[in-house]
Amino acid sequence: MFGGLIRFQGTLAGSDPESTARLTGGRRLWIDCPGLDLLAGGSVAVNGVCLTAADTAPGRFAADLSPETLAVTTLGSLPAGSRLNLELPVTPQTLLDGHLVSGHVDGVGIVRSVENLGSSRRLRFDAPAALLGLIAPKGSIAIDGVSLTVNEVEASGFCVMLIPYTLDHTTLSGLNAGERVNLEADPIARYVARCLLFKSGT
Repeated sequence: MFGGLIRFQGTLAGSDPESTARLTGGRRLWIDCPGLDLLAGGSVAVNGVCLTAADTAPGRFAADLSPETLAVTTLGSLPAGSRLNLELPVTPQTLLDGHLVSGHVDGVGIVRSVENLGSSRRLRFDAPAALLGLIAPKGSIAIDGVSLTVNEVEASGFCVMLIPYTLDHTTLSGLNAGERVNLEADPIARYVARCLLFKSGT
């Protein structure tokens, strides 16, 4: 479990197809992460996707992506050199400043527009129709792993405001119209929606 507060950034050093029997059709990412030393087998959120550090070295780790992860997130299409948001899991002692983030991406959104408003920035996103029902005004959403507040929900998407701190400490400052991002709705909304579907018998 994560909180959506980005303490580290990394760089995608490269990727290799994983054709071993245990991960046919997957991909291994190598990520440079100065100042973040992981233990093999530990969890880390990479652009909002919960991954396992399969191999580690000082300031670097590797993570294996399954075909499912490649299909439902942006990680498989990122070029080498891409900046990445990294977050370690929360602990019972962690101050939960953001919101609960599972690292299980619900869908991929597309940046519709970027508007500078003084030192802040308004971003509008198009989101999959199945995800829009889980997004509420003033609710929480994780965009590439960053915990944000939804300002508006529209027919085909939503918008958020990025404050200067978020722009300075996450990769969201580099987003432009047309780029793809990982979206995760508030997990509570996910379970409420499932309960309502079950109750209605659909």
